[in-house]
Amino acid sequence: MMNPSVNNREFLFVEKYRPKTIADCILPVELQDTFEKVVKTGQMQNMIFAGRAGCGKTTVAKALANDMGYDCLFINASEESGIDVLRTKIRNYASTVSVDGSPKVVILDEADFLNPNSTQPALRSFIEEFSKSCRFIFTCNQKNRIIEPLHSRCTVFEFTIPKAETKKIAAAMFERCQFILDTEKIAYKGEVLAQLIVRHFPDFRRVLGEIQRYSYGGKIDEGILANVKDASIGELVDALRTKNFKEARRWLVENADDDTNRIFRRLYDSLKDIMTPQSVPAAVLIIAEYMYKAAFVTDAEINAMACFTQLMAECEFRKG
Repeated sequence: MMNPSVNNREFLFVEKYRPKTIADCILPVELQDTFEKVVKTGQMQNMIFAGRAGCGKTTVAKALANDMGYDCLFINASEESGIDVLRTKIRNYASTVSVDGSPKVVILDEADFLNPNSTQPALRSFIEEFSKSCRFIFTCNQKNRIIEPLHSRCTVFEFTIPKAETKKIAAAMFERCQFILDTEKIAYKGEVLAQLIVRHFPDFRRVLGEIQRYSYGGKIDEGILANVKDASIGELVDALRTKNFKEARRWLVENADDDTNRIFRRLYDSLKDIMTPQSVPAAVLIIAEYMYKAAFVTDAEINAMACFTQLMAECEFRKG
């Protein structure tokens, strides 16, 4: 792993320091080796990249295309998920040959938002129709939302970190953050930076966003530690207060490394500050119910979202 080149045309750290090559990416050994072999062969398969938010799926997809010299069409499927995307953008792009005759690649980011009844089924024939000129990479948080016929036409890569490599990956993230802060000439204390990484690991995108946010104060030191602890739950509370189901679910996905009972406890500790007095007793009963259910459910995320939904529906929050 090397430090990436710096794109000074970008302001956001996550874009300014986005790795451009596979060698620059922070990945588990097996994934790193596999993608480096793909680059050496010069041949890319159709792929599905699955894993939690911020773990590097999009970065790797772009780095692969760059390393292999492929022309690339990037589509944010959470914003363009309809069949018209296929009929216009993808077909027009995939049906033409690149200048040097090499294959093109279409990156469908957040592909689990693609319509499973129209767009995803249509992509089956696209993958086969343009197999000589185009490759497809789908990135997703939830691979079960990608239909099976696409799974069978692609190689699936799970972006997970083996326990044995957790310390190594965290250390690499720490080193990369040091490089960024040194480049930006931002003062920091190593132990505070380490706590930031631990809090959001392995969501590297979130770590970079937090570093940039806290760097506005001119330095990253002990003064931000209270904010590091409280900021995340505050985002959840804001989503619950405004009854924003989508944001609450996004928050839960990004904090999937937290034990849900720990999240419930933090909500419970915040009740007197975030809810009207008459709603607190009902909220206590709701949280207690879902803490009990957490010991038996097979999907902790669904259980937590059910709790959040009931809190939004039955409790009154104080104005922010």
